[in-house]
Amino acid sequence: MSVRCQQSPVLAGSATLAALGALVLYLAEPSGYGKYSENLMPVAIRLPARAAWFLQELPSFAVPAGILAGQPSSLRGPPATVLLGLFCAHYFHRTFVYSLLTRGRPFPVVFLFRGFVFCMGNGLLQGYYLVYCAEYPAEWYTDIRFSLGIFLFILGMGINIHSDYILRQLRKPGEIIYRIPQGGLFTYVSGANFLDSTSRCLMTTPSLEEPSFHSSFKETKEQGNKAPTILLKIIKLLNL
Repeated sequence: MSVRCQQSPVLAGSATLAALGALVLYLAEPSGYGKYSENLMPVAIRLPARAAWFLQELPSFAVPAGILAGQPSSLRGPPATVLLGLFCAHYFHRTFVYSLLTRGRPFPVVFLFRGFVFCMGNGLLQGYYLVYCAEYPAEWYTDIRFSLGIFLFILGMGINIHSDYILRQLRKPGEIIYRIPQGGLFTYVSGANFLDSTSRCLMTTPSLEEPSFHSSFKETKEQGNKAPTILLKIIKLLNL
């Protein structure tokens, strides 16, 4: 049984995640995580950092991978498969590699739950949109936007992995202290690992830009109905 693309749930889910993120930023205060953990959340239930990171990141890999694996072979063809595969590759690393290497403090369960919910929604939206909604012709492989986006994604992921490596070397096994990282992009910014994650999502927009988006925009404009166009723009800007 084929599944038709439903834009409204994708838009609603994206708007919900964006609104929750904006609310967290608006109510920003020192979080009970990392060096603030003992002072701000002294009685919080905690898990070891490796187990917590594994559980938190797992949905962002398992959900889209499950959606992709459950489709007929005709839906696993290029190029949407490549784009979703890159997403899964990133979260495979975060789930099965980074979590086993991290040397962080024990992780409050409340933050684990929040991260789990976000990763579940993120993985579901990414997987659903790329499998059921995205439309790419076979010629998209040779488009400069596709090639540029893939290159920037791989570059950003490499920088992210290298930045995490630098951070791990600041601590010996068993240490829970804080030092200032040096080298790599830490020479220029204080949070190179976060910068890479953010910029990689933004830089891959060229590869995700659908040719059908432009034709839909033109047709909608001619019909005088702007609502579907606005939805498509929001989804595109959210990098879904």
